[in-house]
Amino acid sequence: MNILSIQSWVAYGHVGNAAAVFPLQRLGAEVWAVNTVQFSNHPGHGGFRGQVFAPGLIRDCVQGIEERGVLGQCDAVLSGYIGDAGTGEAVLEAVARVKAANPAALYCCDPVIGDEGRVYVRAGIAEMLRDAAVPLADLLTPNQFELEWLTGGPIATLAEAKRAIEALQARGPRCVLVTSLRTAETPADAIDLLAGEGGRFWRLRTPRLERGFNGAGDAIAALFLFHRLRGEAAGAMAASTSAIHGLLRRTMDAGSKELLLVAAQEEFVAPTIWFEPEAV
Repeated sequence: MNILSIQSWVAYGHVGNAAAVFPLQRLGAEVWAVNTVQFSNHPGHGGFRGQVFAPGLIRDCVQGIEERGVLGQCDAVLSGYIGDAGTGEAVLEAVARVKAANPAALYCCDPVIGDEGRVYVRAGIAEMLRDAAVPLADLLTPNQFELEWLTGGPIATLAEAKRAIEALQARGPRCVLVTSLRTAETPADAIDLLAGEGGRFWRLRTPRLERGFNGAGDAIAALFLFHRLRGEAAGAMAASTSAIHGLLRRTMDAGSKELLLVAAQEEFVAPTIWFEPEAV
């Protein structure tokens, strides 16, 4: 399995490609990583150094891969955080090149826009994702805030979440995974995930952890893509969620502020706790 992953990179910590590449490799995938930024650390630390790469660098890297004659062997493109709207255009050009070489290849878009009621990407990026990336995506992995932003309204119930997924599917993606969902039906001590594909929906509920970790969404998008390439949506949601829950538990138990991807790597292969989805 070959995956072209176009995302950010940090030297310290695990977000973007630094959260996605190793779990995919641990599962046996070949990852062709192209970085949209090179930062010292996640900006959430309060300060960072580094650069946002120009769109031309992404185009050059993809063209170089194409010149090796291997784009036809690419099974999927994964995109996450985009530094600016111009970079987004370069990502979508890469998707077009891969699909031209291999029409069976999937595009998994993690539409990184914001969380907890606020947009935190640069001006123009959210609109580019909504208007250009979503229609081209085969798989989409928004959190609840991103699902609400992309569909233009608040989501308070499971029924509203399902309708929002259907609205996105009508615009392009065949499969949508909402990576964090709290509705009127969600217990206070739990968090839900919701997947929809082919007119069917599955909900998976896990215990709510005390805090979130930067990079968890990037890692679950990568794992969901990997398992979806090998099977159907419900199984992919179960495998990816169980692995990430184990990773977060191991990270919390160790008192770490950064994801312990290496120390908890067996969770990607054989999760300690397996969570089963239910049809809803």
